Amino acid sequence: MIVTLLLNDAPYGTEKSYNALRLAMALQKEQPDTEVRVFLMADAVGCALPNQVTPQGYYNIERMIRSVIAKKGVVRLCGTCADARGIKGVPLIEGAELGSMAELAQWTVESDKMVVF
Repeated sequence: MIVTLLLNDAPYGTEKSYNALRLAMALQKEQPDTEVRVFLMADAVGCALPNQVTPQGYYNIERMIRSVIAKKGVVRLCGTCADARGIKGVPLIEGAELGSMAELAQWTVESDKMVVF
């Protein structure tokens, strides 16, 4: 099964990206045969920036993204959204890559389930 998670919110400020990544990690743990894909759009492209520093005891989106990638999850950022936010040439978390709407369209038709946050 292929599950695609589409994130739209910034890494901090709301808990939507946090909850989406919690789901991605739970799918990888509980359903190891499931392919997990994460597509970051709009302000969610900030989730893929390295060197995030959060207070002790507070969730860290960078660590969560790294965990998803380490377990063979795929993480892509909308290139247009990254460009609009001035981060298109900025280094990303290792394993996260720029994507496109064409790629998201392909993922959409290939996915068995798509969840939007």
